[in-house]
Amino acid sequence: MKMHQPLEGIMVLEFSQFLAGPSAGLRLADLGARVIKIERPISGDACRKLALKNLFVGEDSLLFHTINRHKESFVADLKSEKDLIVLKKLIKKADVITHNFRPGVMEKIGLDYKEVKKINDKVIYAEVSGYGKEGPWKDKPGQDLLVQALSGLTYLTGNENENLTPFGLSVADIMCGAHLVQGILAALLLQQQTGKGCLVEVSLLESILDFQFEFLTTCFNGGGLPQRSKVSNANSLLAAPYGNYQTKDGYIAIAMCNLKIFLNAIQLPSTHDFSLEDAFCKRDEIKKAISAHLIHNTTAYWLKALGQQQIWCMPLLNWNELIKAPAYTTLHWQQQVTTANQQTIELTRGAVQINNTKLFSSHPAPLLGEHTANIIKEFTTL
Repeated sequence: MKMHQPLEGIMVLEFSQFLAGPSAGLRLADLGARVIKIERPISGDACRKLALKNLFVGEDSLLFHTINRHKESFVADLKSEKDLIVLKKLIKKADVITHNFRPGVMEKIGLDYKEVKKINDKVIYAEVSGYGKEGPWKDKPGQDLLVQALSGLTYLTGNENENLTPFGLSVADIMCGAHLVQGILAALLLQQQTGKGCLVEVSLLESILDFQFEFLTTCFNGGGLPQRSKVSNANSLLAAPYGNYQTKDGYIAIAMCNLKIFLNAIQLPSTHDFSLEDAFCKRDEIKKAISAHLIHNTTAYWLKALGQQQIWCMPLLNWNELIKAPAYTTLHWQQQVTTANQQTIELTRGAVQINNTKLFSSHPAPLLGEHTANIIKEFTTL
């Protein structure tokens, strides 16, 4: 029997493009919401042409298919009075609206929260900005790499005295999308209790600052700027041996642990006599000695030696290695989706499980305007 999904019956109008807003729509769709993408004529969501590794499926990028599966596409010119009339009929029936336009854009076309409330006072209006709606950065481009750079996040990654290193993925966008979903779900509960909608606001900058809350509160309370390790830096607030180390045939990640137990487990030569008090203040010296020692045996050797002492450690895997691991295959993390042009692509599924049921969906990302005619028919006859 098909599971009744938690957000079944909830309708979302997605005026968002690129990643942060649409990733939130993807999560809502996985939970059962009906998500209708509002796209500009001819070109649609700019993400349709934003390709990773120049990979396309049909006319659209693989990235677009990844972020926009299980959605409908409705084409509308936001500068057209005729199209706005139809959109307002959709808004009247919507439960949630999302957008990630720069501050002032929705106000210009009369679809800001104040005006939308006049059409539907129960609607949850959820918007993403780069840096908030006020202040000197409000009109700056809200782009992931730029936000990582100015937020301090890039400062945390990589060894000291090496180039500052951003995350190798769009972490600000993904975190912001997750925060948007969190706000929308809370607002849906409020909507049930009061019968009223509300405004939900998130920004890329605030999301990536929240991502760093441990480090920021340490800094605020006398800890100063974090000092990255010169060797095997992983978390600048944690003591040795925390970090990644090269072995004879690969790499191993070692989590926080008692330094003395760890040194005994790897049988570091007694010439390196470190105390527990040295774990942080002599962190670089300790990590250098550990690195020079671990390189002489294999990853499997060290995993066994450390595992016998209940020390937390794992091998570093690339994706090709990970997907062969039994622990990965047990997750059933991938799913096949057939696109509108009959191409089969491999995508990920939703990360949440509900009542022991994983969130799979066979619905592909929509062609541009694929559902426009049916949606117009559905809503203009109301």
